[in-house]
Amino acid sequence: MKFGIVSDSSCDLTQEYTEKEQVTVVPFYVSFDGENYYREGTEIPVTEFYRKMAELSGCYPKTSMPSAQDYKEAFLPMISAGLPVLCICLTKKFSGSMQAALNAKDELEEEYPKARIHVMDSELVTALQGLFVKEAVRLRNQGLELEQAVDLLEPVRSTGHIFFTTKDLKYLEHGGRIGKAASIAGSVLNIKPLLQYYDGELAAPEICRGRKKSLQRMVEMLFDYVEKQEIRLEDYSLATGVGLPVPEYDTFKEHLRQELQKRGYAVTEWEEFQIGATIGVHTGPYPMGVGLLKHSGL
Repeated sequence: MKFGIVSDSSCDLTQEYTEKEQVTVVPFYVSFDGENYYREGTEIPVTEFYRKMAELSGCYPKTSMPSAQDYKEAFLPMISAGLPVLCICLTKKFSGSMQAALNAKDELEEEYPKARIHVMDSELVTALQGLFVKEAVRLRNQGLELEQAVDLLEPVRSTGHIFFTTKDLKYLEHGGRIGKAASIAGSVLNIKPLLQYYDGELAAPEICRGRKKSLQRMVEMLFDYVEKQEIRLEDYSLATGVGLPVPEYDTFKEHLRQELQKRGYAVTEWEEFQIGATIGVHTGPYPMGVGLLKHSGL
């Protein structure tokens, strides 16, 4: 292993995977009362976070980014072993997590002059960040040096695209993503937002009436994008994600599988993620989406 890999918990990778592949995850913190904060995934499992959110009507939890000290504690074992470090962070447009990692890097490189730490803005969120970390792991496992892996990973970031929806507009309103009037109208008319994330930004939402139609439309948006961009899905990793596990997620996946088959794509399996708290605080308990990210080519 030529370098170690660190990421913040926005990557939404399972503990089973990160332990197996020796990826160190630095958790975000989540709070329901603005005073007591818990480490995402360890002190509060993600499913428990969503269940509590669903139970506490009118509660809008918050997340807090990892500290520089959290990153120093993650980097230090690798540095002490003489191992270079690749740290992959949630897009800096959404969080200061990357800046905390950079602060930790500066402090440690002053204390350990031979330390090599590369902090990378993934420019991605949730499942796409997870796919990006997995691509870094794949390159590392092939024996690449840190600099070689970074060169291959950098152009991959701009290929990520997510399509997602949520059940309730009030969390988007609370986070300033939509106005109060739109939120009230959406609740009355059963309107669901369809959003996209790409190029480091959230695109203006499209709306659809009803949860079932919104999930179907999300799949249509994916294929519209794939066909318009003339994308070869064989060159990409595909992922679906869900917040609080619900039966309609299985229906959504089956619809996606049928559409892939009907359109002649050879993709039959894909990565599945549980969308974490860093996105969940903005979407509520019921986000669901599909995304894709290009392979590095090696």
